[in-house]
Amino acid sequence: MSQSATADRFAGPYPAPAGLPEPLPEPAREELRLEVVMAALSDPLRMGVVRTLLLESEAFDHPCGWFGIDRPKSSLTHHFRALRDAGLIRQRQYGLERRSHVRVDDLEARFPGLLALIADWTPPGS
Repeated sequence: MSQSATADRFAGPYPAPAGLPEPLPEPAREELRLEVVMAALSDPLRMGVVRTLLLESEAFDHPCGWFGIDRPKSSLTHHFRALRDAGLIRQRQYGLERRSHVRVDDLEARFPGLLALIADWTPPGS
């Protein structure tokens, strides 16, 4: 599958709404490093978050509560920040809520095929 076909596969039918808040701090596309991305994905919970965003999105971006993960808020904050700091997700602040989506175009440009591998991953216990 070509890079653009893979990016289109995961872009979803949800265009970016008008008036989006600015993204929270994140690495630029050219600063994404494979070892940092892989370290963030080494945790099954974080890999599951990215996979869920790729395959089950219902909107342009999602709040942490949408995932239905039974963990303390501080734990979820840590996991989502690790994904954002690695450059896997983009987060925006909407009032008291942070919403996330996968940086499909940036990841496909830097690491072609990575998102397809994540999408094909089988979570433990499935």
